[in-house]
Amino acid sequence: MAESQNGKPLEAQGAEVPAPAKARGRRPAPKEAAEAGRIWTGDRVTVGEGHPAPPETPSAVVPGEVAKPIAAEGEAHWYVVHAYSGHEEKVRNNLMKRVDSMDMHDRIFEVLVPTEDVIEIKDGQRRHVAKRTFPGYILVNMIMSDESWYVVRNTPGVTSFVGSGNKPVPLQEKEIKSIQKQIKAEAPKVRVEYQVGENVRVIDGPFSDFHGKVDEINADKGKLKVLVNMFGRETPVELDLLQVERLK
Repeated sequence: MAESQNGKPLEAQGAEVPAPAKARGRRPAPKEAAEAGRIWTGDRVTVGEGHPAPPETPSAVVPGEVAKPIAAEGEAHWYVVHAYSGHEEKVRNNLMKRVDSMDMHDRIFEVLVPTEDVIEIKDGQRRHVAKRTFPGYILVNMIMSDESWYVVRNTPGVTSFVGSGNKPVPLQEKEIKSIQKQIKAEAPKVRVEYQVGENVRVIDGPFSDFHGKVDEINADKGKLKVLVNMFGRETPVELDLLQVERLK
C-alpha cells in the first residue's frame, strides 16, 4: 500500500494510486480480450450453430450382396432402328452383347426383329419360313438418354434411329401392339407371289395343262380363283397354290 510523507495511505486522502509499472505494460491475453469485449445477451447458443452439417458418409456395400441398379429417369418406349438389310439378327446380337458389356440393362430392355411364320410355295412344295416383317429395321425397347442412344447408335450394323431430323421418335402404343399381335399370330400366312390378272398354267388336277388368268387371291386359305378358258368361254375355277405355276 502506498503511503504519503505524513505516513497516511494515499487512498485515504482520495488520491489516485498509480498502477504498478509491470501492470501498465502488460497486454491482455487474446482470450481475455475476447471475453472482455463480449456482451452477454441472455440468448443460448448451440454449439456448431450456423455451420453446415457434415456430409453423410455413404453406407458400405455388404459383401455378398448384389447392388440393385438405379432406375434411369424417363419412361421406356419402343424405337425403330435402321440396320443393314439382311443382317437384322446379327445387329440384334451385337447390340445385346454391348448391353451386357456396358451394363445397360436398366436402360435397354429388349431388342426385337419382327418376323412372321409364312408358308412359301416353291418348286411345287410348301415350306415354313420366318419372314421379316420390316426388312432393314429392328425395334428397341429402351429409356432414351445420351448413354443409351450412344450404345445403340454405335452398334456395328446400325445406321440411324427413325425419327424427325436428329431426334428419335418412339412408336405409338397402337403401333407396337399391332406388331406384337402380328408376331404372336398362331396360324401361319401363305406367301402368295401371284397377282390378280397374271397368266398361269394349271399343273395338277382335272384342269391340268389349262391356261388361265388369276381372278381372286385368298391368302389365308392358300387358294386362287382362276378363269380357265373352257368351251370357248372363261370359267372360274378354285385351285390350290400348288396346282398352278407362273407362265414363263
